[in-house]
Amino acid sequence: MSGAVRHLYVHLPFCSSRCGYCDFVTLVGRREDHGRYVDALLTELELEHGLLADGVETVFVGGGTPTFTDPAELGRLLASLPAAQEVTVEANPETVTPELATLLRAGGVTRVSLGAQSFEPRLLDVLDRRARPEDVRRAFYHLRDASFDNISLDLIYGIPGQEPADLDRDLDEALALRPEHLSCYELEAKPGTRFTYEHGEELKRQAESMEGYFELVVDTLIAAGYRWYETANFCRDGHRSRHNLAYWLGRDYLGLGIGAVSTVEGLRWQNAPALPRYLAALEAGEEPPRELEPLAAATRVQERLMLGLRLDEEVPFSEVEAAVDLDALARLESLRLVERRGGGLALTHRGRFLGGGVTADLLAEIPANDYN
Repeated sequence: MSGAVRHLYVHLPFCSSRCGYCDFVTLVGRREDHGRYVDALLTELELEHGLLADGVETVFVGGGTPTFTDPAELGRLLASLPAAQEVTVEANPETVTPELATLLRAGGVTRVSLGAQSFEPRLLDVLDRRARPEDVRRAFYHLRDASFDNISLDLIYGIPGQEPADLDRDLDEALALRPEHLSCYELEAKPGTRFTYEHGEELKRQAESMEGYFELVVDTLIAAGYRWYETANFCRDGHRSRHNLAYWLGRDYLGLGIGAVSTVEGLRWQNAPALPRYLAALEAGEEPPRELEPLAAATRVQERLMLGLRLDEEVPFSEVEAAVDLDALARLESLRLVERRGGGLALTHRGRFLGGGVTADLLAEIPANDYN
């Protein structure tokens, strides 16, 4: 009997190098482990297969740099994953060749998320990115030549040394390629990292510019015909990321690989990030070591509100009412930051620019045991 989970995430952690700002679970090189790791992923998929519905809607292969994984092993993995309506693979531009694009297409991939980050060489150097602007364009056209009609570009703003004119040019360069989707993220440098040590003062200066950068991104992309459907995500022609949309709508999902997170029927777990322990467990036919977190009803309702308000569509009020401070709601409505629409709750256009702060004000402080 099949389960009900319709969204699958697969983590490929391998990269050619580690970017200074990155805090994802990644491993540099380790080509000798690529085959063993794919074997372990497929064993984990077999062990957890009963959680998946017969009709999987989305598969997302993230990293790391999935396209750095040995091509034969990547192809073997793709061939073994369940068929889905949307299959996304993340890629770094320098890894995308005509052969790689063809491999992805043959492997059932329908969508590629390309990590451009910037088109300014000096800013790419700050981020420790290997790809150059010409690599981004070349990769994009290789994917187009392989008949991909759903390509997303990632951009980062708030990079040390960046000025508004740099971001303006990045947006122009990205729009010139006419991607179906754009993800534009504020740079988040974790405290205590080498990156924050090297760029601490400049990061403080950039923090003061984030609001202006954000407005520039939104205004430019809306003017270009993109839908601002989520805080950091924009699409045209209905090309929303269906996998990420499942997260924002509070759907259950299964994650495979080191560091991967799953949320299924009120239980969340995260696989340990250590590769040796992961391989040893799966090679013994056992589940990988993981941390389990039962999700209280209060937590689920609060997450539904916080994630749902990132979208440009309303959250059904009946689903989140227990998490809403009604006095705060009335105040935020009077300030035209929140509005009720058709039985739902949504941030106004102005409220979306203040996103997290408005949502934090809206949350009621109710003990978890007060939720049924």
